[in-house]
Amino acid sequence: MKNSIIIITIMLSLQTINIKAQCSGSSIKATKATSIGMVISSGDIETVWNALRFANYSKSQGDTVTIFLLGKGVELDSLVKKNNDLKEQTDEFLKNGGVILGCGTCLSKRKINEPQVCKYSSMGDLYDIIRKNKTVLTF
Repeated sequence: MKNSIIIITIMLSLQTINIKAQCSGSSIKATKATSIGMVISSGDIETVWNALRFANYSKSQGDTVTIFLLGKGVELDSLVKKNNDLKEQTDEFLKNGGVILGCGTCLSKRKINEPQVCKYSSMGDLYDIIRKNKTVLTF
């Protein structure tokens, strides 16, 4: 009986430690900076805003982040003129050394000849981002 109580006490203690660890709310810090490639093909303001927020957070953790705008994603250039929150996130990303590339074909198709937030790029640049980055995310 005494052994059973000891075993139950140990199991409850381990379970309590496990629950505290899961609920502590502390974020896990990356031990080593990494490179992240992001492909944004959405024109949805909230989706793009969240992608840029994540890019800025990643930069603050010491990661290298490159963004490639594809399809409707190249509309970021006009969206920042209409939405202050999006402009704020974009400006912060660029100010902190982030790189935003835009699909040249997609920009041309939309008659965006001189984009303000991205550089004209190509499928070759997208290919390089995918090949060179440890992590690639799409939005």
